[in-house]
Amino acid sequence: MRLPEPHRPRLPRTRTGQRRLVQAVMAACVLALLPATWLYVSTDGLLRTTANAPRTEVAVVFGAGLWDGEPSPYLAHRLDAAATLYREGRVRVVLVTGDNSREDYDEPDAMRAYLRRHGVPDGRIVSDYAGFDTWDSCVRAKKIFGVDEAVLISQDFHIRRALALCRAAGVTSYGVGVDDKHDVTWYYGGSREILAAGKAVLDAVFEPDPRFLGPKETGVSRALASGR
Repeated sequence: MRLPEPHRPRLPRTRTGQRRLVQAVMAACVLALLPATWLYVSTDGLLRTTANAPRTEVAVVFGAGLWDGEPSPYLAHRLDAAATLYREGRVRVVLVTGDNSREDYDEPDAMRAYLRRHGVPDGRIVSDYAGFDTWDSCVRAKKIFGVDEAVLISQDFHIRRALALCRAAGVTSYGVGVDDKHDVTWYYGGSREILAAGKAVLDAVFEPDPRFLGPKETGVSRALASGR
C-alpha cells in the first residue's frame, strides 16, 4: 500500500502574495526582537565595572552552574568580581543566589566556599537557596531578604535581563557585566537571552510568585549590622 505523500506548504505564486509573506516574516522578526529591545532601553546607563560600581551595601551574584561541585568558570568570574568589590569597600555583603533543588547540587554553598577562599568573610556572605531563575532571585532578594538596592553581577550577555527584572521587582539596581572569552558557551548564552527576553517581559508585567517564596530571612540585615 502506497502511503500518501506529506502535504508541503506552497509558497504564494503572485507578487501580492509573496509581498504579504515577506511582510509577515518581517513583522514576526520585529515582534521577536521587541523584548530584547526593551531590555536594552530599560537598562540604558545602568552598567558599571568593578572599578566604578557605586558603593552599595549589597552585591547579588547569580548562579551559573557547577563543575564537579565547584563553580563553573563563568560563575567563578562572577564571584571574582564580587570579591573585588568587597575588598575595595564598594559592597558590604554578598548575596549568592542559586539552585539547590537537588541534594547533590548546591550552588549557594559552592559560591560561599569560593568567596571565603578569596577573602570574603563568611559572616558577610548570605545564601539564597531558592534562586531557581533570575526572576525568582530578584523577587526573593526584595521580599525575603529585604534588599532595596544592590549591585548585580553576571556575564555581560545576562546582566541587562537581571537588571530589568530586579528593578521590576523593586530593587534599585546597577549591573557589573563580567566579560568572558567569546567561546561556544558565550554564544549559546547570548542566543538564549533572545528567547529569555520574552519570558522576562511576561515576568515584569504579570509579576508571578517565585517557585518558592517562604518566610522572610534576616541574613542580610544581620550581616550589615555586624562589624566589618
